[in-house]
Amino acid sequence: MNEQNIFIVRCGEVALKGMNKPYFERMLAERIRKNLSEFEGTEVQRHEGLIYVRADKKFEKEKLIRQISRVFGVASISPAVEAESDLDAIGEEAVKYMKELIETKGIKTFKVEAKRADKNFPVKSPDIARIIGAKVLIGCKVLKVDVHNPDVHLFVDLRHDKSYIYQQKIAGFGGLPLGTNGKGMVLLSGGIDSPVAAWMMAKRGMLIEAVHFHSYPYTSQRAQEKVEELARIVASYCGNFKMHVINLLPVQEQIVQHCPEEETTILVRRFMMRIAEKIAEKNKAMMLITGENLGQVASQTAEALVVTDASVSMPVMRPLIAMDKVDIMEKAEEIGTFETSILPYEDCCTVFLPKHPTTKPKLERIEASESRLDVEGLVSAAVDSEEIVFIRQN
Repeated sequence: MNEQNIFIVRCGEVALKGMNKPYFERMLAERIRKNLSEFEGTEVQRHEGLIYVRADKKFEKEKLIRQISRVFGVASISPAVEAESDLDAIGEEAVKYMKELIETKGIKTFKVEAKRADKNFPVKSPDIARIIGAKVLIGCKVLKVDVHNPDVHLFVDLRHDKSYIYQQKIAGFGGLPLGTNGKGMVLLSGGIDSPVAAWMMAKRGMLIEAVHFHSYPYTSQRAQEKVEELARIVASYCGNFKMHVINLLPVQEQIVQHCPEEETTILVRRFMMRIAEKIAEKNKAMMLITGENLGQVASQTAEALVVTDASVSMPVMRPLIAMDKVDIMEKAEEIGTFETSILPYEDCCTVFLPKHPTTKPKLERIEASESRLDVEGLVSAAVDSEEIVFIRQN
């Protein structure tokens, strides 16, 4: 019967969506299907609040699990075996399943936990567990029952047409399926924070595109290649996307020539937001996403963030705003961006960095400084000069 790899995929937060639940489940199944497209013949089906994945046994089970777990909206995955919804058939498969675990893992104790999803089945869950446990003891005489600290929890999920046996619940990232919460434009640098911010918004179901600023020739091609690699890692979770690459140097040079040195950082930041907003509007993104974190640097004080936001009308999402730096670094390590982020290549934000940047800017003073510049012309020229890099997942 079990000629395929079978995985039970649980939907987590998706299950709380009430009347919208079928829509979120369809989106989640589609995302899983897309993430498994390289595994020819793999089937993804929704049934009774769960998603079932069936793949040929020639494919590596661990790789399949890894690909499924990267899909946002997946709460957990269980490699399972299937049986007819009959206690003798379930018992037979359970014995085979446990014999394999005895051989591969040397288990000695177990406990059966049963769930009867089909309430018309004449035997109740506690009795199903007791009956299957007895069959396992008869078929696997080296095993003993331990209800407190077993080597294996053997789960039996009895449903109307088929039943499933498994012993693992492998955690996914949870969240919501991509595409269920619009599109955002992330300001992506080569640092630790912005890739994590992009990942976190994608986890909430938001499709992303990115805009990256450089200051060539002050910043190198290697620095951009680093950002492209970070983008590819993010894409491994949220699929292919466009990255809009902007040379910020003409804007920076004008600010340095005409504005007070201590205001350089905040002025540059306001221009970056304006440019990103224009690109977002052209590409039908609903909001901007940044990796800013309250109080981390001079441009991220409360006063500076208020002044920065005043430069655009589009909402700005800052998913890392209240996180400790240590927590952000741990998340970067978890999703695989940290090692690339700490590579020592320069960033456009370090070009023309003032010795004593203002940390409590006043909007009226910043706007007065900007009045010396052709703001619209500089923004328009930057947008017109964009290069587009298509980021494809690894």
